[in-house]
Parts: sequence; structure tokens; C-alpha cells
Amino acid sequence: MKKTQWYKEVTCYQIWPRSFCDGNGDGIGDLEGVLSKLDYLQELGITCIWFSPLYCSPNADFGYDISDYRNISPDYGDNELFKKVLDEAHKRGMKVIMDLVVNHSSDEHEWFRQGIDKNSKYHDYYIWRDGRGKKLPNNWSSLFEGKAWEYNKENGQYYLHLFSKKQPDLNMDNPEVRQEVKDIMRFWLDMGVDGFREDVITFVSKREGLPNALPIPQACGMEHYMDGPHIHEYLKEFREVLNEYDCFVVGEAPMMTPNKALKYIEEGDGMELDMMFHFQHMEADCLFTDFLATPFSLKKLKGAFSRWQEKLYGKGWNALYMENHDHPRIISRYGSEKYRTESGKSIANSYFLQCGTPFIYQGQEIGMVNIDLPKLDDYQDVFVTNNFKTLKLLGFSDAKATARLKSANRGNARTPVQWDSSANAGFTTGKPWMPVNPNYKDGINAQAEMANPKSIFNHYKALIKFRKENPMAIYGDYTEHCKNSKDLYVYSRSYEGKRMLVICSYTEKAAKFIAPEGFDLSKGKAMFCNYDRNEITNNGFTTRPYETRVYVFD
Repeated sequence: MKKTQWYKEVTCYQIWPRSFCDGNGDGIGDLEGVLSKLDYLQELGITCIWFSPLYCSPNADFGYDISDYRNISPDYGDNELFKKVLDEAHKRGMKVIMDLVVNHSSDEHEWFRQGIDKNSKYHDYYIWRDGRGKKLPNNWSSLFEGKAWEYNKENGQYYLHLFSKKQPDLNMDNPEVRQEVKDIMRFWLDMGVDGFREDVITFVSKREGLPNALPIPQACGMEHYMDGPHIHEYLKEFREVLNEYDCFVVGEAPMMTPNKALKYIEEGDGMELDMMFHFQHMEADCLFTDFLATPFSLKKLKGAFSRWQEKLYGKGWNALYMENHDHPRIISRYGSEKYRTESGKSIANSYFLQCGTPFIYQGQEIGMVNIDLPKLDDYQDVFVTNNFKTLKLLGFSDAKATARLKSANRGNARTPVQWDSSANAGFTTGKPWMPVNPNYKDGINAQAEMANPKSIFNHYKALIKFRKENPMAIYGDYTEHCKNSKDLYVYSRSYEGKRMLVICSYTEKAAKFIAPEGFDLSKGKAMFCNYDRNEITNNGFTTRPYETRVYVFD
């Protein structure tokens, strides 16, 4: 293994700032709220914070449409307040990374406003094309809404937007745009930021000529911009800046596989990114996107986990996560709201003890679940519009499409964090920008979870402490067992003479577990269990609903 780096040993906590904690009573989470909760994160054991976009934005996509890359949005505070948060986090031993969103900006960014003029240098900051007679420049579809081209009446041209119409794609082929990106990185790194999460970074290089998408239903053109022709060249250019600082960078990459990921993250002189967020393990109950539901398959989940563990070990570093701002709550997806605590702990063990750097999304550590709101519009998710149309084309009725979108949209992860049992779950003294899940009154809140020694919160706290104290949990190798089981996920880790066996049930049914060859459960120390009694019979046991156990062998 390569010599250790600090980013491999941290535990990261993602803050989606609009819903984390409101410090000024306007109903929107902010940096004052973050300041008030730094001690909470320290108590949990967090050693790195990842902020989803905090920059100035008109919020067409809640911060992922940036109108000013060098200033904090007034919704959250200002640069001075951010620097205070940064300094206070560092005092508590926490690194801080920010989102870097450079595939696109907001159409309200000054670059775009000036770039409407064909004679402005900023025109070439974006991807403008003339129409083909009455037709669009090509047949690409937006991933968020409609076609990928929007007509501008002022200059008579179309601009490309892979996402919202208010998120025009930047032209990364323009060296001046790449210089802007490098300047932005230096601006925040010089302030003291410890790295970046790079949003859809593998989309930034488009194929020359922007050819039409393949003639298949629902084609969007992704084959012409995913892992584009100059992507490695551009990322190496950005890496030169990063290498000037003691920082790390994790890239987000839809449709990524382990073999392709190694071209970006294989350790060595040519490494472009330190880690990669992929989506394969988030497809265990869907086809490519959360909206196209399939029955949950544990074997599909295990296959994704094991591919990334086995392919990357000794070559590249994994980013481990089960929740973020783009997916519904994981207990509502892969676990059980009926067995919320049990399944929450089993899910935690199943990913947290793998080889890689673990990420926890706000509210995950207290077992937050999906919300049921009356109308789709209540979820405030721009991604819903396209997917409603897609489901209708696939033959869904309005009612069935609505039901599916309610359970699968991103708004489920964006409800305010539930801090206590007071009004609005302690998130705000004002009117929250988005409804709070009423189950905070039923004990699903941080205050109640912290007070309960058997809670999901205290389970994550113990996992984080164990990982800090045991190099095996960070650097150990990985072997999957019981591969054919549809109910149990079992894997082992070993490092410098120590071993660990992780057993996770993903069902409320009883399942028979027999320890793999070479493991004597009677000689192991049982840890991170979600039931009090841990009997062993014939070197195995019959699981209770969503039971999980971890055995450590010295």
C-alpha cells in the first residue's frame, strides 16, 4: 500500500447548508447554524466537513447554479463568516472541503450575461451554436428538463445546458475558462480550505462537433460528454494547482465503473483525483436512476460493493457513502422504517467498515427517513419534471408516476435536520423553507438519539472511534463471503495479523448464518451488534430482523 495520507483516515460529514441549521430565524440553514453545531460534529467524531455549494446562486438547483464563485451566498452569510467557520472547524481538528461546480454556472453569472454578446470574450466561455434551420443544434436531451439547448432571443443562438435551463455548460476547451477554474481553486485554498468535491467532473469535456446522440429511446447524448476526449488532460492541469497545497479532491462521476475510475484515481505521479463518487451501489433498487424502480436486490448491492473494493485495493482509494443530497434516505430505500434502528445500524456496518474514506450525510447519523408530502411541487426538486414525463412515456398513470416520484426524488434528503423535539425540530425559530418531517416528535431527532446509548447516532460514534483506533478498518484487505445469499452481506478485513468479520442482514426474515472457513466466532470479540443477546450455535446463528454483528480477531 502507498504511504498513508490524512484524507484516507478522516471521517467526512456532508452538510447541505440550506437544511442543516438556521442561526438567524429566516427559515433557511446558514453558517451561523453550522457554527452552533460544530461541537455536535466533534462529539460524533467527525474529522472532515464537506459543504455542498455555499456560493451566490439564484437557487434554480439550490446552489449548483452558481452566479459568483468567490462569494458566499447571503442566504448563508458572507466570506468573513465562512472564514470563521473554517477556523473554528480547524480548531476542532476538522478539515473542510467545498463543492467545485464547473461543468456549468448559473445563467445569472456575469460571464454568461456578458457572453450573450457574440463579440464579448465571455461568449466563448459557454457552448453556443446556431440552429440547423428550424432544428436544434443536435438532439441531446437535458438530464433535468427538456432538450439540452435553450434559445436566446438577444443573439439568436442556442446555448447548451446538460442540466437546468438556468445552468449553461461552461466551455472547458477554452483555456481562459480553465484558468478561471484554477484561480477559483486557489482563492479558496489560500483561504484555508482543505480540498474539493468536484461536481459531475467527468462531463466537462465534450466531443468535438457535438454529434447527435445514438438513435435510441431516451437518448441524451451522454456518450459524447461522459469521459470526454480531453478530460484527463484538463484534470491533470487542475491537479498541478492542487499539488501546491496539502489538500484532497473527490470527483463525482455518473455511470462510472472501477476500471474507468482507475484512469482517474490510480495512485502514482499521474493521479488526477484522490477518490471517486460513483453510483453503482445506489442502483440496487432501480435501473440507472432512482425513478426507474426495481425490487431491491442485495446481490446487486453486494456485487457493486465488492467490485469496487477488489478492483481498487492497492491501486486507488474508495469513497464510501450510502446517502447524499441527490438520493432518498437509505433506510427508506434499502432498509426498513419499521425496523429503523436495526436496519440503520446494519446499513452503517455494511459500508463504513469497508476499505476507503467514509462519508456521512446530515441526518443519516440519526436515522432520518423519507417524507410524504401532499404534492410533487412540495419537494422543490427541478429533477422531477423530466422524470414525470419519462414515467408517463413508459406507460405510468399520473397517480403511479406521482407515487414513484414522491419516494424517489431528492427532496426526501433535503428536509431540515431534526435536532430536537421543539417546534420545527429545532431547525429554525421561523418558518422552515421546506416542511420538517413530523416524525421528529416521535424521537427521530439528534437530542433523543444522543441520549439513547443504543441509538443509530451512538452506533456511528462508536464506528468512527473504532476506525480511528484500528488501522485494519482503514487499510485492511477485503474478502466477500456468502456471495449467493439474498439476505446476508458478509465480508472480512485483515491487516497486520488482525482480522474482522462483518455480518449484515438486509431482511426482517430469519436467515441462517454459518461462519466462513477459518473464522471461529467463539474466539472473536462481538462488536457493533444491534441486539443484546449474541448467542452462537455450531459457529453460527439465526438472524433476527436486520441483525448485524462484527467480530474482531486478534
